[in-house]
Amino acid sequence: MPARVYCTYFDHNYLSRGLALYNSLRRHVPDARLWVLCLNEECHRVLAALGLPGILPVRLADFEAADPEVAATRGNRSTVEYYFTCTPAWMQFVLAREAGAEWVTYLDGDLFFFAPPEAIYDELRDAAIAIIPHRYPPKLDRLKRFGTYNVGWVGARNDGDGAAVIAWWRERCIEWCHDYADAGRFADQGYLDSFSTLSSRVRPVENVGANLAPWNVDNYRIDFRDRVVIDLASPLIFFHFQGLRRALRWFMFSSHRAYRASFSGVVRNHIYKPYVDELLAVERMVDPILSLSTAAPHRRSTAIDFAQILKNSARQLRTRAFQLLDIVTGRALLVWRDKSY
Repeated sequence: MPARVYCTYFDHNYLSRGLALYNSLRRHVPDARLWVLCLNEECHRVLAALGLPGILPVRLADFEAADPEVAATRGNRSTVEYYFTCTPAWMQFVLAREAGAEWVTYLDGDLFFFAPPEAIYDELRDAAIAIIPHRYPPKLDRLKRFGTYNVGWVGARNDGDGAAVIAWWRERCIEWCHDYADAGRFADQGYLDSFSTLSSRVRPVENVGANLAPWNVDNYRIDFRDRVVIDLASPLIFFHFQGLRRALRWFMFSSHRAYRASFSGVVRNHIYKPYVDELLAVERMVDPILSLSTAAPHRRSTAIDFAQILKNSARQLRTRAFQLLDIVTGRALLVWRDKSY
């Protein structure tokens, strides 16, 4: 059994990103086990049909049956808030079922590995919990209200200290887990700032090659010398592709605009392009299965909400305007070979 086990969650809309994460992880850690909490039945059906080695898909209903306290919060939270609520409970679920694993690490579904994570674990020899800083540049100091640390990577050693911190996190998210900042809390993320008060064995990951992201890429010099290298020293381990969207046959990277981040040729051609190529390959593999599993008769709505229609139209116009801005400013990749978009 692998000493290090991973877990994540996504629904069928996020399948290409979740499987890109899986492919990149297995490429660098061939025996990696990735537990996937399937947030809807379509996602579970596709993963079950693919039968990929090292993926352990779990139905949301089965997870909720095992943790009714978390399930009980579903009625008073938005969909995304409920997903955030599940994060520490999902880690606890996997910890309980991987008694032989040394580490269980939660990964966001939009991560992509460019190198093995071994250098991260080298930092954690005496740690029970691993958390990863956002590393905001000074121009983004205003975002610190959302937490010092990012939930993209949270690791727990499978011992008493690791389990205790995750249990505390689960309890806090059941109490409060909403998609806005409030007195130091924010979703499942703000609580990470308190982890160091719970155990002396909490370690922030210092390797800058871990969790390079649109919000921190401007901190560093990014070069390509057979691989992506940060500040001429640290190989890129994984990138966090937060904010990736597609429309008009383009892949849009709205986060770079939102964080006022540069989008260099190296970032474009050696970070984003390999990820886009992976997404396209995954989509070609899963789309035939997904189209069968999601087929359903169209149902006409008998009520017309004109206010909602106008609101949606305004939102779409705003989105299109920003997408055109991204094209003009070079924050997009045109994919001609993909004829379905």
